[in-house]
Amino acid sequence: MRIAVTGSIATDHLMTFPGRFADQLIADQLDRVSLSFLVDDLQIRRGGIAANISFGMGSLGLAPILVGAVGADFADYRSWLERHGVDCESVHVSELHHTARFLCTTDETHNQIASFYTGAMAEAREIELQPIADRVGGLDLVVVSPNDPDAMLRHTDEARLRAIPFAADPSQQIARMDGEQIRSLVEGAAYLFSNDYEKALIEQKTGWSEDDVLRRVGIRVTTLGPKGARIDRVGEPSLHVPPAPELGKADPTGVGDAFRAGFLAGLAWNLGLERCAQIGNLTATHVLERVGCQEYELKQQVFLDRFADAYGAEAAAEIAPHLRCLHP
Repeated sequence: MRIAVTGSIATDHLMTFPGRFADQLIADQLDRVSLSFLVDDLQIRRGGIAANISFGMGSLGLAPILVGAVGADFADYRSWLERHGVDCESVHVSELHHTARFLCTTDETHNQIASFYTGAMAEAREIELQPIADRVGGLDLVVVSPNDPDAMLRHTDEARLRAIPFAADPSQQIARMDGEQIRSLVEGAAYLFSNDYEKALIEQKTGWSEDDVLRRVGIRVTTLGPKGARIDRVGEPSLHVPPAPELGKADPTGVGDAFRAGFLAGLAWNLGLERCAQIGNLTATHVLERVGCQEYELKQQVFLDRFADAYGAEAAAEIAPHLRCLHP
């Protein structure tokens, strides 16, 4: 199954200030703030939703096709993704802009000052899907994840036009988009991904009821945080899939992206929806246990053992013939 994952590709620059921002602010001079913070730590993490999803799929043994826009500074990141099984041949490289970047400084009380540089991501709207399909011999599914809004709309429209099944994953861009845009992204999707808060926001902004949404998509997948995931289809009872137990909690950033990676891997292996969500849950748990969206390692036997512990030996035996984790 050939799956193209469209969306953001970015790096996160995370810094720590050993003090309190509040102590540096003068109440009657807030209209002309000029401050510089000497930070103790800098961590550069690979990120971007499409890249995170693709990394997870590659770590499970698939070869996802990453589709997005980056700058000339993408070389090291490209090498990392390709070493983890990701096809980066359809990533557009800007001649003018750097790869999107998130810069964040956190003080000792967990207050944050941050900036997001869109950079090359704005050029994702220039990417056509058909040449990608021609290169790989056709596409079976296009994932439309958060990206430049015009790019998301373009890729959705092209997938419809060319009768390529698509998965709508608007998540972080729901707050920015209006009801008409969200309706355009959702209508006709084979799969609709969101968390439970985004689910309610989609319904509020589109004016559609839960039943209205279900009539417009094939399968609706809602992640529920520590409660696992829920799968809904027209005329079928809701399927609740409990989470996989974690060994500890380090950082929730990127957990939803990892769930999507596991779920899509199950689809590629032609497994049932319950198994897809179970694989998604366990992949997400690995992210939760580490700091950073792509700092985890999926090891073949460890993954199968944890899967069996969470969902039973029979379930583990069903995924075992397909699973090809990057790490032995």
